[in-house]
This record gives sequence, C-alpha cells and structure tokens, in this order.
Amino acid sequence: MMTIFSIPKPFIGHIGVIQRNAIRSWLALRPECEVVLLGDEEGVASCAHDFGVRHLEGVARNEFGTPLLDDAFARVTEAARFPRLCYVNADIILPAAFTRCVQRVALRKFLMVGQRATIQVDVDLDFTDPSCNGALAAAVAETGSLDAPLGSDYFVFPKDALGPLPPFAVGRPGWDNWMIYRARELGVPVVDASEAVLVIHQDHLYAHVPSPAGDRWEGPEAEKNRSIVKPTALRFTTQYATWRLTAQGLTKRRWWSRRDHYDALEAAKMLHPRARPLLSAASLLMRRWDRRFIAWLAALARASSKADGR
Repeated sequence: MMTIFSIPKPFIGHIGVIQRNAIRSWLALRPECEVVLLGDEEGVASCAHDFGVRHLEGVARNEFGTPLLDDAFARVTEAARFPRLCYVNADIILPAAFTRCVQRVALRKFLMVGQRATIQVDVDLDFTDPSCNGALAAAVAETGSLDAPLGSDYFVFPKDALGPLPPFAVGRPGWDNWMIYRARELGVPVVDASEAVLVIHQDHLYAHVPSPAGDRWEGPEAEKNRSIVKPTALRFTTQYATWRLTAQGLTKRRWWSRRDHYDALEAAKMLHPRARPLLSAASLLMRRWDRRFIAWLAALARASSKADGR
C-alpha cells in the first residue's frame, strides 16, 4: 500500500512508551503497510526487531548528533517497497481511517498533509483491540486540543513528487513548512486531509532538544533549519493547500471562491514575487466584488420585502 517511515528518538521512559504506541498503530493499518525505522538512537534497532519491521542504520547527523532528513529520505526512497511514502513523526498515532484516506487521493503526484490533535497518553495501547480507536477518539473529544496548522507531523507523497531535501535536522522547525512550499513551487497538488482524518499527537517533553532557547523546540538547530530556505517558505502551512479531502471526497480549492481566494492569492504572491502588484490588484477587485455582490443581495431582499408588503 505504502511505506511508512520515521526517525525515532531514544526509546527511554515516556518517549519509549508513546513511540511504541505509534508504531503499533501503523502496523494495525489495513491494507498492511511497510514500516521502516531509521537511525541509531538507543533502542531503535531492538524495537525494529521486536516489531518485525525494517531498520536502516547509519543516517547522517549534524554537529549536535541529530539525524538529517536529506539522507533519511534519500535512503528510504531507494529502499522502499511501495511507490507511495509516508513520513510520520514517531509520536503520532495514525487512526484506522488513514489508509482509506490515502487511497482516495487519486492523483499521480501529490503531497498529503493535515492537522493533529494532542492528548496525554501514559500507557501502552493495544490496537488489536477493536475498542482502542474508539477510546482514543473519545479522549480527543473530551480532553484533546486541535493544534494550529503551523507545522505538519505527516507527509504522504509518491517517490518522484518532490525531489531531494536540503540537510534539515529532524524534529526542528522549518522543514515541514518547506515541504508544502516545495510542492507548491513544483506545481504538485497539496491535499489537506484534516477534515477527513485526524491524527493523534501524544504529548511529551522536549528535553532531547540540544541547547534549547525560547520555545520548547527552539535553539541553534531551529535557526540552522530556517537559514537553509527562503523566509517565505516558512509561512507555508496547510492553509495553503490546493485541495481538500473531506468526507464527501477530494475537492480542488478554487481561487475565485469567496472561501479560498484570499489564501490562493497570498500563496501566489509568495511563490511569484514579481507578480505581486498584479496579484494585489486582483485581491482588491475580489474584495470589492464581494461587497458589491452582498449589496446586490441586500437590495434584492429589500425589494422582495416591499413587494410582499404590497
């Protein structure tokens, strides 16, 4: 079906518990997916052995010892059994509906992303129990929070969709925004699946981040990631997806629709800076058209009311 791959942190304490939960959820997906774990962190090789999944060791690292995504993605692209790949952070539970959603994206090239909900999980989960997914959905509804679309925790794409990555450090800001920017730059459809499937982030501490500064995952590695790409690339989130996957199916966002034209024009300004004046003018015209259309509807309603009064 597809190859799911991840670069786990050391399997120590609470992080070990939630990462094993995540892997169990991936292995429970149907149709069955190939799972690949990368890296040399403590417990990765033994966990791969215990779960009977593939392990790719020796991933290139930066000066802080953090694995680099360009090497990881290149190695998985070469080794994967399936033409579709799914990178997912190692603390993310993929619900049973995930593979069905991927199957519904009937595009040759695409990048599928989506928002996540965060809950606290402190125990081992058994995804062979039919009630497990229902219990998680109930926990999300009761205590979970939908995170803002500032970053993405999973990416589904065909092997030939995006090309090579820059040498980003895994788990640090910036690279997930670049993935969406890169797809838009290449004209690859970006599919926001947030309405169709909600992945679950198991909350945890960020003690693994070297030399943290400010926010919990900030520091020199975050600065390095951001320095690799254009500043405009860092603004790309699921907000600038070109397609939406909902319960009703896959729909393309239309730049002329009142719901979508602002996001479409803002993305176009960032992707095509030379055309910014023309695009700004188009945006202004769209807003004026909206106001005139609303005024026309109001006038029509008043006329109708007067006619009913007579």
